[in-house]
Amino acid sequence: MLNISHISTFYGAIQALDNISLNAEKGEIVTLIGANGAGKTTLLSTLCGNPRAKSGTITFNGQDITALPTNQIVRLGLAHAPEGRRIFPRMTIFENLQMGALVADKKHFAADLEYVFTLFPRLKERIAQKGGTLSGGEQQMLAIGRALMARPQLLLLDEPSLGLAPLIVKKIFHVLKEINQQQGMTILLVEQNAHHALSLAHRGYVLVNGRITLTGTGKELLQSDEVKAAYLEGAA
Repeated sequence: MLNISHISTFYGAIQALDNISLNAEKGEIVTLIGANGAGKTTLLSTLCGNPRAKSGTITFNGQDITALPTNQIVRLGLAHAPEGRRIFPRMTIFENLQMGALVADKKHFAADLEYVFTLFPRLKERIAQKGGTLSGGEQQMLAIGRALMARPQLLLLDEPSLGLAPLIVKKIFHVLKEINQQQGMTILLVEQNAHHALSLAHRGYVLVNGRITLTGTGKELLQSDEVKAAYLEGAA
């Protein structure tokens, strides 16, 4: 479904990604782990067209999207729940979800809305509440829900557990597993919480200073001494 081939990305003269290649097959959960500044967020942003890859190619369902505008990429079936949630704080929960649905067929809106509320009942309870007044966990639920309203084939998630209480983190990862299993949705997950991410993922990649240094199944990477030493000490 997604094939990234030899991508390099720069911010001015600073190289953020160096010859990155990875892929995600239909129905997979693929996770990308690494420390702060490794280039994880830059990779997801490059997939969405901002910033642009300076070299290499990105194909989605066989179509080259490397140079496409972001709005066209989204309409092809790729949705992004970014780091920091980035919901619309002055809009209500309902209005945020409406924004997510702008690229989807309107005939699915009611069913999609109900599906999001099934995943996150708290959003339904607070449907008229403004996004900026929600807790961090509720905002993350809304960010994921908004992305799902676009009816994506590929869901990009950037640090969905960041700054959240352990119980909320557990809820978020349970929902991701449910989305994948029930909908067959492909997920590319960027996470610092390596234990949760690799436990969930079918396959994973380790990103260090803009380069892929390890790849394998989630189970293989969980058992890797290198991954254990760098990312899993004290994990729960």
